[in-house]
Amino acid sequence: MRHLLSLTDLTKKEILEIITLASKLKKTKHVYRRTPLFQKTLIMLFQKTSTRTRLSFETAMTQLGGHAIYVDVRTTQTAMADFQDEIKAMMRYGDILLFRALQCDSVKYAASLNTIPVIDGCSEKHHPCQALGDMLTMAEYAGGIKKINKIAWLGIQNNVSNTLKITCAKVGIECALISPERNKASIDKDLDAMTLASGTVYVTKDIKKGLAGAQFVHTDTWLDMEFFENGNVKSAYRKEYERRKKVFRSYQLNATLINTYASNAKIMHCMPCHVGYEITRDAIDHKNSIIFNQAENRLHIQKACLLWLYKHR
Repeated sequence: MRHLLSLTDLTKKEILEIITLASKLKKTKHVYRRTPLFQKTLIMLFQKTSTRTRLSFETAMTQLGGHAIYVDVRTTQTAMADFQDEIKAMMRYGDILLFRALQCDSVKYAASLNTIPVIDGCSEKHHPCQALGDMLTMAEYAGGIKKINKIAWLGIQNNVSNTLKITCAKVGIECALISPERNKASIDKDLDAMTLASGTVYVTKDIKKGLAGAQFVHTDTWLDMEFFENGNVKSAYRKEYERRKKVFRSYQLNATLINTYASNAKIMHCMPCHVGYEITRDAIDHKNSIIFNQAENRLHIQKACLLWLYKHR
């Protein structure tokens, strides 16, 4: 049975197949009533909050003629029972599981049961659908994937940069990670080895060098969502919160930086944007910004991922 846990598991051909399918689905612009997912159910299990992942997958399943059930783990009995028992039961009610998890090991366990196809909807190490959607967006603006020569990542290395760099490694795109450090929780040694072997991905602290020739500049939050509660920083994370602000301040994506080093580069952010931290308002509203088109493409790539995965299950 096929699952979508990490793009390390996909070939270049398969990555391009999903992106091509998403592009075709986007162009049709109508709801499908008769697809392999007609009257099928997507279980969406979320251990952490979401805006785009939830909305895009739920809408995607509806447009494909199926049904999505959103399950907030806080409203379940998982706190009172063994996770292994609860996930086995949950998967009996659906045809595909989308799992937005605190730890990718939990997603791997669900997939190991081989009951239904499983998608990692964002864990501490991976975010495969985000990277595929980003590649769809870049291909649209570049005039095709073959015309994407170089992209840059600015800020902390995390789960999103992991999936973006492995996609670039698989497809053959130069990827400059302009970053002073990594989020330790996101380190995946197997993924790192694959990207290093590709020869197309590298890390630098030199902003000018990293941005030179980049057609697209990506960033993401420096601050884990676990740092916050009701919009305020938890006391346990206050010290790390202040440290990261100091370390990453010079790696902020802003209009001055783009205008100076990469005036033609498109600005991308997987959202949510933390204005004043990793990105500024003048970058979000910059003429080069394609952030909201990037967000919209999550819908089209989710449809493609669902159809592709169910077809190859």
